[in-house]
Amino acid sequence: MSWPGGRRVAGVADSAIRKRLEGVLRETLRARDTVAVSAVRSALAALDNAQAVPAAPGPVAGASSPHFAGAAAGLGAGEAERRRLSEAQARDIVRVEVAERQAAAREYERRGHADQAGRLRREAAVLRACLGWDG
Repeated sequence: MSWPGGRRVAGVADSAIRKRLEGVLRETLRARDTVAVSAVRSALAALDNAQAVPAAPGPVAGASSPHFAGAAAGLGAGEAERRRLSEAQARDIVRVEVAERQAAAREYERRGHADQAGRLRREAAVLRACLGWDG
């Protein structure tokens, strides 16, 4: 995964879908398309959340910093390798994002909020396009 300025984050594998989403994010930011930016950022965050590892148990007695209670000592001691997602897993996560938006849009439409439903449908369409879906 890369951060602004091209800095790479160790241990995070870039999937094709992530690269596509990051490219679309750059384009939509330049175009100032707030709906598309929102959808793509949300999908990237969902991928990041799926790569997170569970919190480790607290530090062993004597291994913490003398300055901060419970802090890990040493350079990089608080770093954890992120989970690696397969391409299929990444695509499934984005598919879930699409399905959630479609379901929420139906609910908004049912409750008479066509404007919010339209926005969610547009977000779903942006993510479908990132997946390479036609419909």
